Amino acid sequence: MKPTSDLLIPELTAKARATAHARSPACPCGAATLADRPDGIVVRHADTVAKAHPPDTDPTELTGRLTVATRHPGILLPPLDPAPVDLHGRLVTFWPYGTPVDPDDPDAAPWEAAATLLAHLHRTPAPDGLPPMRGPVKAARAVARLREAGPHPAAAPVLRAWHTLPPWARAEAPMPDTATLCHGDLHLGQLVRHPAPTGPWLLIDVDDLGVGVPAWDLARPAAWYACGLLPADEWSRFLTAYREAGGPAVPADGDPWPALDTPARALTVQTAARAVAKAVAAGRPLDEVEQAVVDACDRMATVPPQLAQEHAK
Repeated sequence: MKPTSDLLIPELTAKARATAHARSPACPCGAATLADRPDGIVVRHADTVAKAHPPDTDPTELTGRLTVATRHPGILLPPLDPAPVDLHGRLVTFWPYGTPVDPDDPDAAPWEAAATLLAHLHRTPAPDGLPPMRGPVKAARAVARLREAGPHPAAAPVLRAWHTLPPWARAEAPMPDTATLCHGDLHLGQLVRHPAPTGPWLLIDVDDLGVGVPAWDLARPAAWYACGLLPADEWSRFLTAYREAGGPAVPADGDPWPALDTPARALTVQTAARAVAKAVAAGRPLDEVEQAVVDACDRMATVPPQLAQEHAK
C-alpha cells in the first residue's frame, strides 16, 4: 500500500530541509506545502523545493525529462540533481525555489514570456529516446474520471465533443509529430521567476515533457480564448510573441486555427471533464466558468474540427 500524503508530506519536508541545509548552512528555514494532489506533492523549505511525482512515474522517462531541464536552463528550471530518489515507492526530485505567477494580479500575467519560452522549447532539438509528451494521455484520463464519476447532465455534451476528436488527440494513436520537444501541460502555473524573486521567467514541471504536436502547448490559452474566458488582447499578446520568437506550432502569419483547433478542443474537453467530475464528487452545481466550457463542448459536437494545414517549421 502506498503511503498517504499525511505520511509522505512530513518525510518529504524533512528531505527538503536536509537538502536546503546542505546548500546553505545559514538557511533561514521555514517550510510550506505548495501542492498536495494525487498526481504530485510539492513542499518547500526556504529556497529548496521537493516534489513527489505521481505513483506510476517511469524512472527512466523521468530521468530523461530531468536531463532536458538540466541541459536547457534558459528555458526550463533545472533540478538540483538530475537523478530522482525513491521515497516510499515515490520518485522525488529537488529544485530551487522560484517565484510563481501571482494569481491575484491577472494584468501582470507573463503571456509574452510564456509564449517566447514555448517557442524556444519547440525549436530545441529533442534528444533521442525521449518519450511522447503526455498531453493527450492526461485528456484521456480526465474523460475516464468523468465516466467514473456517475451521472450528470453535462457529461453527454462533453463525451460527444470528445468523440469528434481524431484518435491521436484521445491518446488512441501515435501523434502526427514525433520530433518536436513539447512541455505537455502549459498554463501560467507552470512559470516561475528564478532566481527568486525577480529573475527571468522559466518553465517548470517536466512530468509531461516529451515529443509531440507543439500546438498542444498553445491549446489551453487558445481554448480559453475560444470559450470567452481569455480576453482577445491577452490571446493576441501570447500568439504574437510566439510567432515573433519563431515558434513552429502555427504559421508565421495568417489563420492559426487549422493548427490549433484540435488541441484546443481537446483541452476544452479535458477542462470540462474535470469540472463535471469535481462537481459530481462535491454534490454541487457547475459554476459559471465550468458551465462555459461545457457549453463550448456542446457547440463543438456539432461542428467538425478543422484539419491542420502544413506549414514551415
